[in-house]
Amino acid sequence: MQAQNAYNAYKQNSVTTASPGELTLMLYNGCLKFLHQAKKGILEKNIEVKNTNLIKAQNIIKELMSTLNMDLAVSNEMLPLYDYMNRRLMEANIKNDPSIIDEVESLVVEFRDTWKEVIKFNRQKQFVGNQL
Repeated sequence: MQAQNAYNAYKQNSVTTASPGELTLMLYNGCLKFLHQAKKGILEKNIEVKNTNLIKAQNIIKELMSTLNMDLAVSNEMLPLYDYMNRRLMEANIKNDPSIIDEVESLVVEFRDTWKEVIKFNRQKQFVGNQL
């Protein structure tokens, strides 16, 4: 019980102290976790697990959509992709189709990995800037 409380405190602290970039990375990782659990729910014919986790993944995608800075050109390209992913997850939920989840999962992995590189690049740039 005490170990669980310590873990929950650690999780809460990691969220409250994370930079906006790290929070976005956490959203991508959470989405991947929920997609994996939803796919497992389909394969195990557990409709409740599938539905709950697909809705959680959709909520993360909606959050990513709402945080886009539409003044940036890249955001105007990301918005339709997020919308597509959201619609595909609705379809996966209706059709109980794990291949649709796989499709969305591959997009989320690509976005997450790209985002990791952006964070890494910005940290390196910041480090070099602090060295001057």
